[in-house]
Amino acid sequence: MILGIPKEILDNELRVAALPETVAAYRELGFDVLVQAGAGAGVLVSDEEYQQAGARLAPDAASLYGAAEVIVKVKQPWRDHASGRDEVEMMRPGALLVSFLHPAAQPNHTMVKQLAARQITALTMDDIPRISRAQPMDALTSMSTVTGYKSVLIAANRYAKFVPMIGTAIGTIKPARFLIVGIGVVGLQAVATAKRLGGTVAAVDIREEARKSATSLGAKVVGFETPPDLATGQGGYARALPPEWLMKEREALTPLLRETDIAILSALVPGEVAPVLITDEMLREMKPGSVVVDVAIDQGGNCAVTEAGTETVKHGVHLVGIWNIPGYMAVHASWLYARNVLNYIRNLFKNGPGKPDLEDEIVRHSMVTHQGRVLHAGTLKAMGEGGATAR
Repeated sequence: MILGIPKEILDNELRVAALPETVAAYRELGFDVLVQAGAGAGVLVSDEEYQQAGARLAPDAASLYGAAEVIVKVKQPWRDHASGRDEVEMMRPGALLVSFLHPAAQPNHTMVKQLAARQITALTMDDIPRISRAQPMDALTSMSTVTGYKSVLIAANRYAKFVPMIGTAIGTIKPARFLIVGIGVVGLQAVATAKRLGGTVAAVDIREEARKSATSLGAKVVGFETPPDLATGQGGYARALPPEWLMKEREALTPLLRETDIAILSALVPGEVAPVLITDEMLREMKPGSVVVDVAIDQGGNCAVTEAGTETVKHGVHLVGIWNIPGYMAVHASWLYARNVLNYIRNLFKNGPGKPDLEDEIVRHSMVTHQGRVLHAGTLKAMGEGGATAR
């Protein structure tokens, strides 16, 4: 069975889904591994190193997708500017795809329907269930660790002032004020990194346990409290709030934003569209020169006016909507992701190549499309009635 590793084509995406050591492991599992030429260039891995690990090289995307029965990617399929073709169009009908797909996000709905129409079995790495045996496959946690760290550094680079308190002969410069919204793995890393840089840090989360974790890292918990049955879902993840409670959260955030210099937005509901916590009117309340990094943009964004995949200035606020923040730390991000996806493939093909266990709990939870249908619950919810069948 041929397992293909393509070169990522999303803008500024330098990560790769497999490294030579994981290629060797796939070979031991019985796969014939095909790697697109140049796939590892962004992480300083040569084609020769892949070949030494037992991989064959494909000269371009079309030849790789045309041969691969299993495709392991980092990000969702995209249009290849070199050939003018969409990656989905190049895939073999009936192939199996494992990648971050963010299927509930509205911009990805067309891509999801294309996968279904092409009879692709698509499995998304951003919806691995939080159970003990799935921890080695939990790529979302791995990438969130990278994102939380790097998002603060990106914000600090965009911020036109010092982050720490600086004493000078002519006075003291006050430290930057951070607001971290959503204290999951991203938020906790962001809190820790902002503290290391010398900023003052406030944190908001609807879950009590998350607020305790933020406090343990030295953040000041602000905002409001939510009934536990509304705030916390399966596995300790946040739940989507009812509209009236979402309105209350926005009301609590508005005065906090007025005093914030740098906001990191990372409030997510697994498998669903990110809640909109900051409206255009709320953004107007922020100080000119402040920075907002909308980490939730892959799932639609926490700010209503974030432009996906780019950076803009709105009402004097620098608004960062970069899709693939882990791609800016490609070496360590690829090291983590390659191992997560290897463990996922081991579990998926526990019975050997050509025998995927599609009834496995982890696989079922992360399945987006199969046999021409969209099956992912969060995606169907986001698409609305009638989204289940490819058209």
